[in-house]
Amino acid sequence: MCGIAGWVSFEEDVREKRDALEVMSAVLSRRGPDDQGMYLAPSVGLAHRRLSVVDIAGGHQPMRIGSHVLVYNGELYNTDELRQDLSSLGWTFRGHSDTEVLLAAFVQWGEGCLERLSGIYAFAVWDETRRQLFAARDRVGVKPFFFYEDGHRFLFSSVIPALAAAAPWCDGLRPRLDADGRRELFLLGPGRKPGSGVLKGYRELEPGQCLRYRADGLSVRRYWDLQARPHMEGRRETIDHVRFLVEDAVRRQLVSDVPLCTMLSGGLDSSILSALAASEYRKRGEILHTWSVDYAESSRYFHAGRFVPSEDAPFVVQMAEHIGSNHHTVTIDNVELANALPLAAAERGLPGMADVDSSLLLFCRAIRKAFTVGLSGECADELFGGYPWYHRKEILFEECFPWSRSTAVRERLLSPAAVGTDGEDWLRETYRAAIARTDFLPEEDPYAVRMRQMFRLNFDWFMQTLLARKDTMSMACSLEMRVPFADERIVEYAYNLPWELKSLDGREKGILRAAFEDILTPEVAWRKKSPYPKTFHPAYFRRVMELFHQRMERPNGMLPQLVNRESLDLLAANPDELTEPWYGQLMRTPQIFAWLVMLDAWIEKFHVDFI
Repeated sequence: MCGIAGWVSFEEDVREKRDALEVMSAVLSRRGPDDQGMYLAPSVGLAHRRLSVVDIAGGHQPMRIGSHVLVYNGELYNTDELRQDLSSLGWTFRGHSDTEVLLAAFVQWGEGCLERLSGIYAFAVWDETRRQLFAARDRVGVKPFFFYEDGHRFLFSSVIPALAAAAPWCDGLRPRLDADGRRELFLLGPGRKPGSGVLKGYRELEPGQCLRYRADGLSVRRYWDLQARPHMEGRRETIDHVRFLVEDAVRRQLVSDVPLCTMLSGGLDSSILSALAASEYRKRGEILHTWSVDYAESSRYFHAGRFVPSEDAPFVVQMAEHIGSNHHTVTIDNVELANALPLAAAERGLPGMADVDSSLLLFCRAIRKAFTVGLSGECADELFGGYPWYHRKEILFEECFPWSRSTAVRERLLSPAAVGTDGEDWLRETYRAAIARTDFLPEEDPYAVRMRQMFRLNFDWFMQTLLARKDTMSMACSLEMRVPFADERIVEYAYNLPWELKSLDGREKGILRAAFEDILTPEVAWRKKSPYPKTFHPAYFRRVMELFHQRMERPNGMLPQLVNRESLDLLAANPDELTEPWYGQLMRTPQIFAWLVMLDAWIEKFHVDFI
């Protein structure tokens, strides 16, 4: 993977913005430590940082073919097929990188190339002849693309921090939080609206969108979306189809010229990916390396609950032995986990999912010492109904985001300056706009329509939060993480699976269990869903509280103005009284304070102004 950035203007000489582009590029350096490049012309500047994964000797960017110049972040999983199609049309290639194939595809087919791409990508192409920039983001949103446009200039980058770095040269990029941004941050965070960068003027190209920027302005369109279609296959055909799609996605994503491994949690999703990858490696006469994360003294303090029913460690050992992988466990110190919260916020460019972010950051840092590419099991829960809110009938039809059901906790712990006075109404409008995007068949009954709405909510919101976390935390360590379940073919197929097939035999992700139980141990195949592991160690909470109090006492800090100190003190004294998570399944009392630490660190790091 890589980092990309650019500046386009038809009213100023962009060559004079070289310093800005170099600063943006420097922020992206960990996303691409192996190579860098820049293209400068009167109306455009493009910067690129490369993490070499395929065709290490070739693939330098920005890449030019004729009058077209490309910067690209991603992986195309159908590169060979595209190369064959282009070769039949007379194209010849200097190397075997997907970058060269992508640029040739754009030159050959223009925007129509998007219909042919299969993979994860965010890219921009400058056309010197037509004097226009074209950019696109992959269908599922695995790779990010943030941008800013004010009628005079257009800037873009892979991450929010790189855009913020250009603020000295573009005042509109000065990080500011207006009323809409505050609502989004404090009522929805760490989630955010599709297309939003939270900060004023910061936008993100949505999954399945592309844009053009030229002298007459900016235009954005959607080239792909979730579409309802009848499901015509029976039980056996559906099981076989799901198996084929997942197997093919894994096979395609094992292509790499550098060391590759998988993350193995002992849960269903990562175990399926690891088992399939291990099988492919055995065919090559190689042994797959798998990795898991744990916390110091985790067994001593673990306690089961509704959202975390069992420890991962025994199932990790069982699966590693079952597939014959060379397994590695990263054990994270609980104090170090808390200390990494500010760094995680700085890398994401927004307050994130508390220790779930900082844990992944430290986990990826350890993996990167030996590997450059990994496979991870994100997205299966969103696509195949793994989360409890798909199954709890008492909340299924509530008019709210199911992972953040009420503003009551936030309104109690935060000040009016943070949450405002119209939180419930704003959330309700936001929620209704979100489900209005759902495509369904005219003959479907209310329950079937509701399950499609839940899919839409999870795809557009919760899944994007997790994908952003995976991308920013892994790329901060120069580690490329691939997510086979985010293959667009799997997404399209899963969207049109009737619920009785998706939840086969009454189990969450029942169709996945049925499709792959033969390659897993029975215990793992039918294990109750357990999320990404969190620590229960009191040392973590103690350190978080120390950091929180330090930040509350920071001279001229914003945090005291944003919280209700009395309510937070009561919560700290009675942490088990919180009945519902702040967000998702894992953000409970320690994570609320950790999120506040991230919030203040983010405000300090980026000099965020409240307007």
